[in-house]
Amino acid sequence: MTKKVAKLTLEGSNEIIELPIHEGTIGPDVVDVGGLTARGMFTYDPGFVSTASCESAITYIDGDQGVLLHRGYPIEQLAEKSDFLETCYLLLNGELPDPAQKAKFANSIRYHTMVQEQLSDFFKGFPRNAHPMAIMVGVVGALSAFYHDSLDITNEEHRRIAAYRLIAKMPTIGAMCYKHAVGQPFMYPRNDFSFAENFLHMMFSTPCEEPNISPILAKAMDTIFLLHADHEQNASTSTVRLAGSTGANPFACISSGIAALWGPAHGGANEAVLTMLDQIGDESRIDEFIKRAKDKNDPFRLMGFGHRVYKNFDPRAKVMRQICDEVLEDLGVENDPLFRIARRLEKIALEDEYFIERKLYPNVDFYSGIILKAIGIPTSMFTVIFAIGRTPGWISHWDEMISNPYRIGRPRQLYTGHARRDYP
Repeated sequence: MTKKVAKLTLEGSNEIIELPIHEGTIGPDVVDVGGLTARGMFTYDPGFVSTASCESAITYIDGDQGVLLHRGYPIEQLAEKSDFLETCYLLLNGELPDPAQKAKFANSIRYHTMVQEQLSDFFKGFPRNAHPMAIMVGVVGALSAFYHDSLDITNEEHRRIAAYRLIAKMPTIGAMCYKHAVGQPFMYPRNDFSFAENFLHMMFSTPCEEPNISPILAKAMDTIFLLHADHEQNASTSTVRLAGSTGANPFACISSGIAALWGPAHGGANEAVLTMLDQIGDESRIDEFIKRAKDKNDPFRLMGFGHRVYKNFDPRAKVMRQICDEVLEDLGVENDPLFRIARRLEKIALEDEYFIERKLYPNVDFYSGIILKAIGIPTSMFTVIFAIGRTPGWISHWDEMISNPYRIGRPRQLYTGHARRDYP
């Protein structure tokens, strides 16, 4: 079979450069431009939007068709039939677990949820009004100071233990960030609770009374974690891979991913939805803001509609919409003014030709923001929850890279500064 090549002709030269074309399982072919370096050239691609920085077998996205596959399984099927921990196992290992494997994995995560008691003292150094993500970046990075027995990245068992610890301890650390902010005592995880139940328990329980976790809210929380588990080579995942390519330990790499996720253009979208709803303030002002959204000269944008990757619809949003209905009904807050505004905006986006033509459908952030607000989670914690859900994706990509031959990441640049000049 003849391999496909792309041919590049340089202006003013008769030389034709042949560049190999690689084919994936599905998706577009990829032109290998590595051979250009030997000719003193490289490509220019701001934001790496047209560059495959790695080869991966974990997640596939087709934004035009609204497809998201984890190890080949559609996200809709995983959300309906699986749960977060089973999806974690799938991302890490490549296949779904059998019942015995699933039980063993869930048990391993359950018994890694506690953190070193000394780590509690670490929180005392942060002001009460510190952003939870600022605390999380520091605390997760500091885990490497406590777990020296799993820092050899060349050791497969060390990588497995580090992965389990990170997945298990992220909800504990996230809840501790919240408790620190509100001045309540930290709540220890309980081994008789599921992953999502434990998080809600550590967030909202106090030593004064037994926890009362709604099954519907626990299911909603688990689904939010699952739908955010991985999303291919996004900014934070690429950051984790780039940090990992230096040989940095896994706790430092995940901390770097958290820092990247903190950016409002990446992990802050669902928080921006709530900010927008607060800005609108009242149903009577919806038409005014819809008009502003349609005005190309007005900087106002409706947050939570459309997606940079999904040009048709966000497959995760369909799942979230049903969960959102269940949560609002369970909590009896359907008539809350904020949620009425959200519902009216959703209806307009699904029926108005302006939004339909531009495919500005409600995305996963629109619904997840409403759900988290209804549960009682403050907006400052939204990105922390995103980080908890994304951890298995980050650690799976890190492990995939470390398990195979890799090179330290070293992007190039187009230099436009001064040429050489002498010091006067």
